[in-house]
Amino acid sequence: MAKKSFAELIKSPGMPVLVDFYADWCGPCKTMNPVVEKLAQDFSGKLKVIKINVDKNQAAAQQYRVQGVPTFMLFKNGQVVWKQAGAVPGHQLNQIIQQHTS
Repeated sequence: MAKKSFAELIKSPGMPVLVDFYADWCGPCKTMNPVVEKLAQDFSGKLKVIKINVDKNQAAAQQYRVQGVPTFMLFKNGQVVWKQAGAVPGHQLNQIIQQHTS
């Protein structure tokens, strides 16, 4: 199976895509892991979740001006509809995703 480009991954028709830009050395990223995994389960079938390691995918990180990790971005039809750097409380992420999935 060919590896999809970042542009292909975020253009999920009819389904928002939450992208978690992270790094292995980042403490807050590790804290957010269970939150992101729970969101993926809670919104199964309504949301696609992609984790991007900024150290291995510098082009995607630069393209979207990711300056700190974690950075979360929500894409809808390939467009950024929300972006925030730093750890985000689970309930806040949940609300943002709900706004874009309904």
